[in-house]
Amino acid sequence: MSSGSTIVDRIDPFAKRSLKKKQKKSQGSSRYRTGGEVELTALPLLKDVPSSEQEELFIRKLRQCCVGFDFMDPVADLKGKEIKRATLNEIVDYITAGRGVLTEAVYPEIIRMIACNLFRTLPPSDNPDFDPEEDDPTLEASWPHLTLVYEFFLRFLESPDFQPSIGKKVIDQKFVLQLLELFDSEDPRERDFLKTVLHRIYGKFLGLRAFIRKQINNFFLSKIDNDYRFIYETEHFNGVGELLEILGSIINGFALPLKAEHKQFLCKVLIPLHKVRCLSLYHAQLAYCVVQFLEKDATLTEQVIKGLLKFWPKTCSQKEVMFLGEIEEILDVIEPAQFVKIQEPLFRQIAKCVSSPHFQVAERALYFWNNEYIMSLIEENNQVIMPIMFPALYRISKEHWNQTIVALVYNVLKTFMEMNSRLFDDLTASYKAERLKERKREREREDLWKKLETLSLNNAKKEGISLDLINHMNSSSSSATTTSNATE
Repeated sequence: MSSGSTIVDRIDPFAKRSLKKKQKKSQGSSRYRTGGEVELTALPLLKDVPSSEQEELFIRKLRQCCVGFDFMDPVADLKGKEIKRATLNEIVDYITAGRGVLTEAVYPEIIRMIACNLFRTLPPSDNPDFDPEEDDPTLEASWPHLTLVYEFFLRFLESPDFQPSIGKKVIDQKFVLQLLELFDSEDPRERDFLKTVLHRIYGKFLGLRAFIRKQINNFFLSKIDNDYRFIYETEHFNGVGELLEILGSIINGFALPLKAEHKQFLCKVLIPLHKVRCLSLYHAQLAYCVVQFLEKDATLTEQVIKGLLKFWPKTCSQKEVMFLGEIEEILDVIEPAQFVKIQEPLFRQIAKCVSSPHFQVAERALYFWNNEYIMSLIEENNQVIMPIMFPALYRISKEHWNQTIVALVYNVLKTFMEMNSRLFDDLTASYKAERLKERKREREREDLWKKLETLSLNNAKKEGISLDLINHMNSSSSSATTTSNATE
C-alpha cells in the first residue's frame, strides 16, 4: 500500500483564494503531566546487560516511555525529553534486530506504552474556518516522540516474532476504536502512520475485520459525536482520504459474491460522499474504491451511475471535472451489457457538460472521444447515442466562445459522420428542419404582436383616444412586466 495520499489539485482557476497564506502552526496534545512530576533517569542499554535480564529492563524502559512531556514549552524538561527520545530509538532497534524478544509478558506493557502516548483528546482547530485545500494544517508539537512511538508500533506488528493469538488479548475493539478517533488529527504525518498501522491490524486480526469495517462506516456517517454528521452536516473529517485508501485495499480482497453489507456500504456511504464540498481532498481514493466495487461486481454499475447522476454538481465546475474523470474510469471497466442500461441518462448528462460555458467542463467531456474503449462502446450503440449528442454538438460548433472547444467538437462530429454517415445526414437534416420551424414560430409570434399593435392603434383612432396616451400606457405596462419578472 502506498504510504502517501494522493491529493487532487484544484482545477478551477477562478476559485476565490485568500491573499495571505496561513503559516504552519504547532499544537500540543490536550493531555500532559499536570502533577506529580517524574524525573527520568537514564537506564542501562539493553545490549549491555545479560540476556536473562533484558526482558525486565525492556519492560522498565517501556514504562519509562509512558511519561508524557509538554512540547508547547520548548525549554521545559529538556533532559527528560532527550532520555525518552533515546529510549524510544533504542527499543525500536531492539525489537527490529532482536529475536525472541517479544515474550508474552511484554505485550501488555507495549500496548500500555503505545496507548499512553497516542490516545489523547485531539485539540480543537486553531482556525474554525479551516480550508484544507488552502490553509496549512496544525502540526502536532509532540511529534518528535510520537513519530518514534508509531515507528515502534509498526515494527512490533511487522516483527516475525509477533503472535496474533497473544496480541488479540491486548489489541481489542476498544483499542481499535481509540485508534480510529486519531484519524481526525490535523497532522498529515500522523494520519499517514495511522493508515499503515490500521492496515496491518486488519491483516493480522481476522476477528477484528468486520468491526473495523463497521466502524469506518460509522465514521463516515457520523463522527464519534452522534450529533454531527460528516456527509450530511459538518462535511469535515480530516482522515477521510486515508480511511478510503485502507478501504481500497480491503475492497480489493472481498470474496465473491459480495455480501449485502458491502453493497449497502457502496450505495449508502461511498456514493453520498460525492456530494460534499471538500470532495477534491479525497476524490482520487473515493473513485478508486468505487471502481474496485465495479470490477468485483459489474451488476452494480447501474446503481453507481444513477447515484453519480443524482449528486451531479450544478454550479461547481471543479467538481464536474472530477465527476467526468470518475465516469471515464468507470467506463474503462464497464461491460457492454451494463453500458446499454445506462447509456441514455449518462449521455444526456454528457451532452449538458459538452454544452457548458465553462471550457474545462466541456473539454473534459469531449476527451471521452479520445478513449478507444469508450469509442468502441459508442460505435456499437451509435443509434442511441448520436441522436442524444448531435443537437448539442451542432449548436456548439456554431456558437461556443472557445475555439479549442469548437475544434474538439468538429472532431467528434467528424467521428460521428464516419461512424454512421446515413444517420448523421438524417440528424443534420432533422436539426436544420427543427431550427427552421423555430425561426418560423418566432416570425409568426412577431407578426402576431405587430397585428395586435396595429389593431390597437386602429381601435384607438375610432374611439378618439390619444396615441400619446396609448404609448404611455404601453411603456408603463412594459416597465411593470420587467419589474415583475425581476422580482420573480
